[in-house]
Amino acid sequence: MSETAASGPDRQPIWSRPERGSRGPVPAHSRDAIVVAAINLADTEGLAAVSMRAVAAALGTGAGSLYRYLSSRDDLLDLMTDRAVGELRPYPQVEGDWLETMVLLGRRQLALFGAHPWLLDVIHRPSGIGPQSLAWFDNCIRILEPVRCPVAAKFETIAMMTGVVSLFARRESAAGAFSFAGVDLAAYPHLVAAFSQPSGPAPRADLVERTLRSLLTGLLLGEPTEAG
Repeated sequence: MSETAASGPDRQPIWSRPERGSRGPVPAHSRDAIVVAAINLADTEGLAAVSMRAVAAALGTGAGSLYRYLSSRDDLLDLMTDRAVGELRPYPQVEGDWLETMVLLGRRQLALFGAHPWLLDVIHRPSGIGPQSLAWFDNCIRILEPVRCPVAAKFETIAMMTGVVSLFARRESAAGAFSFAGVDLAAYPHLVAAFSQPSGPAPRADLVERTLRSLLTGLLLGEPTEAG
């Protein structure tokens, strides 16, 4: 069976399928154990190293045995994504205002991407929205209940927050990769002028916090309130 078999928009989500097939001998491993092994492999060697064969080898079994639990590598990626998102639990209680809690959630997302860099490449897969991802969205909506704005704006803001945090995570993973060393900036006078200006005092809040606060207040408080 191909590792991409049963993939595509028409495949049945892994969440709605039984833990394993009803035929054949009782498997020696659980679906959860397979996902944990795959995540450990992705954390240490990168997402490209995660194949059905490699995960099976890590479990000391043959690749064919994994198909009693999963139809394809796509199923495995979906399960890995949702399990990783589950690490955002326990969710913080709203102590103070909603903005502080959402900024805290954004920071937790950033830490999660740091712990699992491969997650950046799979988090936006539509098929990967499983129970833990839905629970996280549900929690965000709970936190945003006091905000009087259209619910569509809340969903858009939650999605945008994840996107912005993803950008910060990619920026951190590429830190030090960019440099102007050896580049003649004479043809770029505005850059030269900008670099020659004093940097000024450092902001009290770091860029992540300032960006999240601006994003959340701009998208939510700038929206007209719902009728009623």
